[in-house]
Amino acid sequence: MNVCIVGTGYVGLVSAACFAEMGNAITCVDVNPDVVEMLSDGRVHIWEPGLEELVQRNYAEKRLTFTTSLQEGIEKCDVVFITVGTPSSEDGSCDLCYVEQVARQIGAVMTSPKIIVDKSTVPVGTADFVTSLVQEELDKRGESIDFAVVSNPEFLKEGDAVNDFMKPDRVIVGTENANAAAVLGELYAPFARSREKLIVMGVRSAEMTKYAANCMLATKISFINEVANICERVGADVRDVRTGIGSDHRIGYEFIYPGVGYGGSCFPKDVKALIHTAHQYEYTPELLEAVDNVNKRQKKRMAERLVEYFEPQGGVEGKTLALWGIAFKANTDDTREAASLSIIEELTAKGMRIRAFDPVAGEKVKDRFADNDLVEIVDEQYAALDGAQALMVVTEWHQFRIPDFDRVKKQLTAPILFDGRNLYNAATMAEKGFAYFCVGRKAD
Repeated sequence: MNVCIVGTGYVGLVSAACFAEMGNAITCVDVNPDVVEMLSDGRVHIWEPGLEELVQRNYAEKRLTFTTSLQEGIEKCDVVFITVGTPSSEDGSCDLCYVEQVARQIGAVMTSPKIIVDKSTVPVGTADFVTSLVQEELDKRGESIDFAVVSNPEFLKEGDAVNDFMKPDRVIVGTENANAAAVLGELYAPFARSREKLIVMGVRSAEMTKYAANCMLATKISFINEVANICERVGADVRDVRTGIGSDHRIGYEFIYPGVGYGGSCFPKDVKALIHTAHQYEYTPELLEAVDNVNKRQKKRMAERLVEYFEPQGGVEGKTLALWGIAFKANTDDTREAASLSIIEELTAKGMRIRAFDPVAGEKVKDRFADNDLVEIVDEQYAALDGAQALMVVTEWHQFRIPDFDRVKKQLTAPILFDGRNLYNAATMAEKGFAYFCVGRKAD
């Protein structure tokens, strides 16, 4: 099948590479010529395990091509996917400006029937909006060309996106058009050989399903963090509580890891967007608003505990914190809405110096902090420790799970460790002589 994918960001490039891997001819369109040139040279601008090899192989075998020309991209395609960014506006709404641009361009240049697929995360009603834009452009040209707009939301986890695409839990297709549903079913058939995974529903239901899924997962994270904060006050250990409630199959263990809150490109944006949509329809989504508020608070919780610890010692001003982890989670270079940024902002505002390390995202954020003299991004894990008054672990990278604690203890001015991911055992840390603070457990 000939497929055009507009946008080579996180969703677009993963989708393109995986579709190409199954033998389809994929043309990727991006407005940024530097990105197109980089991809054509076999270099990937997104850090995602397994993606670069997939792109290189399918490009070499000519199943995957890159261009800046939308007209070239859709000329021979059967299906065109819209996978451009949909960032949050200041009021929390989803900014559809890039989707609108692509929809208008498709209507302006298409010369044959198309199935247009919204794969970007978009609010309910976007398919109708895209349909009106494409039709408007066709009317301007005096053309009558059949097309259908379909919702096909993505459910990819950063850090495991290739595997998620190759082995999806489900494939949601929102359309009333039987032919469009059949074509999408054929396109996704290689990814569902073990069982039927295609779920066809109304387009607005498909758009809503994406938001509902992410908001449910975000709710579980905020819930366990709320419980963790209560545990710290009543003398319970949230890790024991998690084991107890997770054994109930109705709850399960996934997404109930206490920590520093959720971040990234999806959960924060999607929770805010669904809140905004609800208000547009004169409904107050109290639960979702609480989920968002708990998460905002949780991102700063470890910073607050650190400030409380050092308050009797003259405060944090002039002291240095070694910070391990900047990405919002492991196996990605994505720092959007990362808790590390909230922690750094909170502590540097009080005059504390931050020496931070991240194995992947470090280089990416150096420019971001170039004007902040209190922040230093280092290139080696243990280099962050020299002379620091404490260590805080913010991202659960594997290399942080069993560090050389003797070296950590030696390089810090005092053995003080704030564990934002509950990576370590409190009893073990006590044996090693650390003052140890984690999430959901009162410090001994």
